[in-house]
Amino acid sequence: MGAMTITRRHFGRFATAALPAATLLAKPDSKFNGVQIGAITYSFRALSGTAEDTLKYCLECGISAIELMSNVPESYADSPAPAQRGFPPGGPGGAPRGPRTPPTPEQIEARRKAAQAVTDWRLSVSMDKYKAFRKMYADAGVKIYAFKLPPTLEMSDAEYTYIWNVAEALGANHITMEQPTDDKLLQRVADFAAKRKLNIAFHTHGQGGASGFEKVLSASRYTALNLDVGHYYGVNGQSPVPVIEKYHDRIASLHLKDRKGPVSPGNGGPNTPWGQGETPLKEILQLMKKHKYKFPASIEYEYDTPQGSDVLTEVKKCVQFAKLALA
Repeated sequence: MGAMTITRRHFGRFATAALPAATLLAKPDSKFNGVQIGAITYSFRALSGTAEDTLKYCLECGISAIELMSNVPESYADSPAPAQRGFPPGGPGGAPRGPRTPPTPEQIEARRKAAQAVTDWRLSVSMDKYKAFRKMYADAGVKIYAFKLPPTLEMSDAEYTYIWNVAEALGANHITMEQPTDDKLLQRVADFAAKRKLNIAFHTHGQGGASGFEKVLSASRYTALNLDVGHYYGVNGQSPVPVIEKYHDRIASLHLKDRKGPVSPGNGGPNTPWGQGETPLKEILQLMKKHKYKFPASIEYEYDTPQGSDVLTEVKKCVQFAKLALA
């Protein structure tokens, strides 16, 4: 191999080899008293989003299982999409936040061409890169239990096939997306999940209550909840514990965060460092331990980084909080 022909695959080997030997030897273990604590890689959104760096973050924080945002493995597989730190515009759901200046016709056309390039690439890329990604993480002791690349109504069936193929190649047992508000989208993703026999799990913000959850879960036996306990409490002001007990057999994974209660009806309270909010995180984790629930609980680091601290320090605090709560 010549000096100028180093491929991404070789670079990945070198980058992993460059990790401290002690770190590589000590595989992470964030399963505490039978409860799998993981993290969504959105938690590292302020940092580099390469496959190798994201793996380093998991190892440093002692995290042994993850919900993987699509930008990390797609970049590893040489996607033509612009490099991003850790999430699509507007956060993990991809929805824009706040007022934006209307794009010019030139910008609209440029975005259309860029989106089409990504779509064309997805329909031609080999799954070998994703299998290599899974092996790199598994060899380091990190399991991928969920993959987040939200299907849309605009996507073709071929692109849906790509999403499910990637999830399978990565070893995920469910795909996550925001809870649909469009009945056509709900039924389409439910039917596709049933066809592939691999769950689609809906992430919840303030939605839900019995009627909202019943609707999405009745669409197919392959629909599930990716229940965000912080959002549920922060918007509804109600403990998520009864919801978890009721739907435990249809929950694919939880998102863990701490929030204050609603500041007004439907207006969620602020995110806080864990233990400083009102979300009953300890009670939720103890419930999982007591009933031996097998679904993982993902740290979603979303509060502001305190002055003098950094992202990885704060994520480590979340891991430690969960460990102590499960002792």
